[in-house]
Amino acid sequence: MTGRSVGGRGLRIVRLANFVSPRSGGLRTALRHLGEGYLRAGHEPILIVPGRERSDEITEQGRVITLPGHRVPRTGGYRVLASRRELTKVLEDLAPDRLEVSDRSTLRWTGRWAREAGVGSMMVSHESLAGLLGVWGMPQRETLADRLNRRTAETFDQIVCTTAFAAAEFRRLGVPNLTEIPLGVNLRQFHPSRRDPAVRDRYARPDELLIVFCSRLSADKRPELAVDTIAALRASKAPAVLVIAGDGSRRAALAYRSARLPVRFAGHISDRDDVAALLASADVAVAPGPVETFGLAALEALACGTPVVVNDASALPEVVGQAGLAVRGTPEAFAEGVRKLMERPEGERRAAARARAELFGWPQAVDGFLRAHGAQTTSLPSAKVTRQTVRHLRPAVPAVVAAATDVWATAASE
Repeated sequence: MTGRSVGGRGLRIVRLANFVSPRSGGLRTALRHLGEGYLRAGHEPILIVPGRERSDEITEQGRVITLPGHRVPRTGGYRVLASRRELTKVLEDLAPDRLEVSDRSTLRWTGRWAREAGVGSMMVSHESLAGLLGVWGMPQRETLADRLNRRTAETFDQIVCTTAFAAAEFRRLGVPNLTEIPLGVNLRQFHPSRRDPAVRDRYARPDELLIVFCSRLSADKRPELAVDTIAALRASKAPAVLVIAGDGSRRAALAYRSARLPVRFAGHISDRDDVAALLASADVAVAPGPVETFGLAALEALACGTPVVVNDASALPEVVGQAGLAVRGTPEAFAEGVRKLMERPEGERRAAARARAELFGWPQAVDGFLRAHGAQTTSLPSAKVTRQTVRHLRPAVPAVVAAATDVWATAASE
């Protein structure tokens, strides 16, 4: 590999990501914390993401370049980097030492670019490919997922998965360049001390159970299961109310589904301290998504001392451990999980949740990613970000991005 010496000035780590929520989300949070950690360790992280307009700025997570991207239909506003020619030119200009990619579909081709350029490369798997293909209704999803995963592993130097669940689809293929590195949680921001009686009173009476679903409102997150859980609880005379914190393409359908239920829509909450206060003030959080490969929102709830009921088809059982309950993906099972958690003494269940979250810190995650990059991991006392002259980036070449199924079909044919 070419590039700077690992023991010298640090590495220029260029990170690419598509399908990044413009306001919040687990991937966006992970990218931010990893970038901040790379910077503290003396490296130069540069993140490239799609957006509505071109921008280039210096942030607390390092340099962030936004290139115009096209919206992918039926995904709640997600965008993808539209032009390979434009992105290739930007990568050549940046001359990275390492390439870190967080999109196994439309950006898989960058692994070949890195190999030809002599740049070390890493693909981070943030989702179960077979699971997502199933959500999207793709036929023969296991066969297609295996084909894509095998090509990805052959193209990139490192495959990083955040849980054993996520790694399983690579492990069954005998992939030799696979590494498991758990993500982390901000243990200071998400803390039991954020509990606020005023927040709780805003949504529930003292005799009611306050349940929170905090996620993007999209099909893969199964928000309707959270609503149906409340219906099941109310049918059994349990005084439960649900707060949905998030926004997305399923918002209108959920409002119709919950018309006669005590469901409160908090919408997108931009202030992370406010998110922490809501999670800490709840009795239980629910994470019904069946294809979650880490579940940062669930971990943030645990860090706030709030136990979580999770879908046993996802990776979350290995994340929450005994601090939550893993159940089948049905309203009745989730309702029973809520009841069982509430049977535990409050101090016991909240202490167990916090203790579990403390096993996952961002410093450990950053060190793991840097080791996978072959980079130094010792954090520096400070990493001051200075504003630099930013190159003008050429306009992207217009391109048409088809629906999500077409994206996968194109990726499969490469």
